[in-house]
Parts: sequence; C-alpha cells; structure tokens
Amino acid sequence: MGNPDTSSDTHESNMMPMNGTAMKGIERILIIRLSAIGDVVRTLPAVNALRERFPTAYIAWVVEEKARDVLVHQPEIDETIVFQRNRWKKALLNPLGFLRTTGEVYRFVRELRGRHYDIAFDFHGILKSGLISYMSGAKERVGFDRGYCKEWNHLFNNRKVSPRSNRINRFERNFSLLGPLGLDGGRGDVDLHVSLEDMEYVDQFFRGRRPGMSGPLVAIHPGTSSKTTYKRWSPTKYTELADRLVEELKVSVLFTWGPGERAMVDEVRARMRRDSMVAPETHSLKQLAEIFRRCSVYVGNDTGPMHIASLVKTPVVGIFGPTDPIVNAPYEGTPHIIVRKDLSCSPCRNRGCKDVECMKAISSQDVFEAAKMLLELRENSGDV
Repeated sequence: MGNPDTSSDTHESNMMPMNGTAMKGIERILIIRLSAIGDVVRTLPAVNALRERFPTAYIAWVVEEKARDVLVHQPEIDETIVFQRNRWKKALLNPLGFLRTTGEVYRFVRELRGRHYDIAFDFHGILKSGLISYMSGAKERVGFDRGYCKEWNHLFNNRKVSPRSNRINRFERNFSLLGPLGLDGGRGDVDLHVSLEDMEYVDQFFRGRRPGMSGPLVAIHPGTSSKTTYKRWSPTKYTELADRLVEELKVSVLFTWGPGERAMVDEVRARMRRDSMVAPETHSLKQLAEIFRRCSVYVGNDTGPMHIASLVKTPVVGIFGPTDPIVNAPYEGTPHIIVRKDLSCSPCRNRGCKDVECMKAISSQDVFEAAKMLLELRENSGDV
C-alpha cells in the first residue's frame, strides 16, 4: 500500500537553480501538458506547487479539448488555452479547410506569443509541446533533457532537466521539472474543485439513492478508453468481486462509467446476484470526481478516473496488468493498493497483446482482499 519502491537508478538533474533575480521576474507562467486525462491530472500537484511559490503570477495552461474539463474551476490556473489538435488535424486533410485551419493555427501562435510569458514548463515532452513552448516566446523554457523526452523535444528547451530515473512515479517526474526553481522536493497537495452546478447534479443522484442500498459505498469503474482495452480486467471477475463486496462486507456498490463504457457496466450488473447502483451519465470530469469523493473506496483499472479518485482523497484499489506500477501509481498522498502479478512479461508496452496473461492472473479474491483492507483502514480512522 502507498508508494511502490522506485528504481535504484539515480541520475541527477543537470540543471542549476535559477538565481534570485530571475525568480523575482517571473510574473507570467505557461504550462504545457496537452493530454491525456490521467497525465493532466498528475500534473496538477506540480502546478499547485508553482502557485504556492508564485501566488500573484498569471498561470496559463495549454491543453487539448478532451482533457480541458479537468482544469475548469481550478484556482491554481488563471487561463486554460485549448489546443484544437483533433479538429485541426481533420481540417488539414481537407483541401477546403486547409487555408482556414492554417489561419487559425497562425492566430493561436500569435496570441500565445502576445501573452509575453516569462517561463514555460513543458511537462509533455513531445514534438508538438516543444513547438508550442518555443513559439510562445517565453524567455525561459523548461523541459526534459535528452533521454527523458520524445521526438527531439529537448532541442526546444533552454533549461533542461534530467529526472533521477526514467522509471519513477509520474507525479515525482513532474515535480522534477520544477528543479530550476528549487521546488522539486515538494508534494503540492491539490484538490479538484467542483462547480455548484456539478455538485447539485451529483446531489440529485445521491438524494435518490434507494433505501435498501446502505453501508459504505464502493465505486467500481470497470472500463477504460477504447485505445487501452488491454488494461481491462474481466467483466466476469468484476461481477464476482461486486457480489462478494455486497454479501460479505455489507457495502453498496456503485458502478461508474464514461463514454463507450456503459455496455460493460450493464454486462457486469446483469450477471450479479446482488443489487447494485449505476452512476448517472456524467457531463464533466468534475462530476465524476464529486461522485468518487463521496465513496469510501474506488476500484478500477489503471485509467484517468483512478487518478481522479486519488486526488479527491478516495482510497484506491488499482488493478494493474501491463502498465508499470512504479510509473503509474496513484497519488502518494492517498491510501492505495496496487493489485498485480509479477510475470516475466510485465510491465510491457505491447498494446496489441492478445493473451494479456498479466490481467487474467489477477483473481477476484486478490482484489477483494485489497478492497477489504482499505475499507477497514478507513473505518478504523473513523472516516467512512
């Protein structure tokens, strides 16, 4: 539970801290982390540390549309700038839309450059994020050094940071980018802020909770994005787990879901012997976060919702197969247990794997025991 051991590789950062004069001149900060949802979530604590260090600075964040919702209403961020990657990519393939799109891209760059940022932090580390950082015109451009980024991203940075290892937790890796400011040792606790409208939407659902559904509430999120089906645990095992949680631990089970995942939830619930609830359709990631906040434990695969649950301080049982448990562990400030099997082929990057033995090897008993442990921990702490 908590933090997995990190790699013994201890490559030190090659970047000296900025001097006091340069630090005082930082009034406008640009953050670049374009996607995905889980990666954007895992960047928030580092940005919160920046806000604490520069309370009056203007902080803007460039993000793609799909992950923008995570940043809405966050007090650490003054402005969210949407990089329309998918729309522009489609339009550029259409001769009729080519000129219009190139004009939009030109205006995006011109407006970005016109903000006169003092420093840019490229947490993404790929070609397009490097180009955005460079074209912003920021005087200081902080990014990862060669070997810790992709697609020659290091060429766009004038301050390069080498984390102590490539195999460290993503939260720690993001903090390492703050090394030039002397902030890489912090933890940067953060909360996901929810609007009153989103909170009321969730309130309405919970006010309608059936009287027979009582006890601690366990959220189960069995889905993943359509691009990461190799990280999904079996619906049959989710069924076994849910029934045991209700029968033996006297909890209520709430199934949550995102776009394209409702069918899997319905399949699991249809096989159950016991009653369960299904969450309403959520129209924002903050609504999903608020649902998780009201649960005693979260159970699910290695996904963005898992990281969202950990940032709202809901104890997490993460079911890991091919993904690296060190790199992708939930937020260290929240109790969590990673359930996985130590197979010779895992972790791996083979998204086309047909066998996925690493997921098949995890039993419902394994996950049940982990959930039971976190429920007991929460009960003993008096926070149920």
